[in-house]
Amino acid sequence: MFSIGDFARHGQVSVRMLRHYDAVGLLRPARVDPATGYRFYTAGQLARLNRIVALKGLGFTLDQVGGLLDAPPAPDDLRELLATRAAELAAQVAADQARLTDIQARLRLIEKEGVMSDQDVVIKSVPAVRVVEATGTASGFEPSAISPVVGPLFEKLADDLAKAHIPIAGPAIAYYVAESDGSVGVHACVPVNQDAPGFTVVDLPAIPKVATTIYRGNVSGIGRAWQELGRWVEDNGYQTNGPAREVTLEWTPNPDGWVTELQDPIA
Repeated sequence: MFSIGDFARHGQVSVRMLRHYDAVGLLRPARVDPATGYRFYTAGQLARLNRIVALKGLGFTLDQVGGLLDAPPAPDDLRELLATRAAELAAQVAADQARLTDIQARLRLIEKEGVMSDQDVVIKSVPAVRVVEATGTASGFEPSAISPVVGPLFEKLADDLAKAHIPIAGPAIAYYVAESDGSVGVHACVPVNQDAPGFTVVDLPAIPKVATTIYRGNVSGIGRAWQELGRWVEDNGYQTNGPAREVTLEWTPNPDGWVTELQDPIA
């Protein structure tokens, strides 16, 4: 048998936690010395301890943990339950990381307030272009809302075009439309120069005048470039005149190497 200290060391938990599990009836010692009150545990109890720690770590309350241990589901059902909960936690971690990225980007914007912009702006016209298009919906314009939608749309378009042996005829284009319900319509477009049966083919219209700037790097930080372009448009007496576009001029496996042209239609 192990003393409570040795059992805690082998089980990689605290003595205080073992005493708490004993108090709530989750993990009773195998023996308690009647004279000293010292608790002793067996190696076989490590299996129950592992389940308690795993279930608690997955977010189950101690009451729920006790129910799962005292009336355990079938092994396959338990594995499925744990896998589902693990997936939920992983999704929560990803969502929290995305929010942190947004906050960090917003802090960088605040730090740059009052600093002279280094974004060069060029006015030009944009010709009409025929594209295949895939659409989705995002909850807002934040990169953390847009990226999980637009990325898979482009990936699927590229895969489907490759399977159909239809070559891509130019840089990818994305544009976003604010919907009446507060959501954002996400449009992922890939230029083609031939018929594309089975795809949604759209002719994006020519734009006679757009204010453009080049952004280099991960799109998580693209907000600063958009804000500076917006300030330039207003400072120079223009108004926006239609959905803005993001054109991927250079794509690399590492998003930090991306080069994106921001196109803001103006009048």
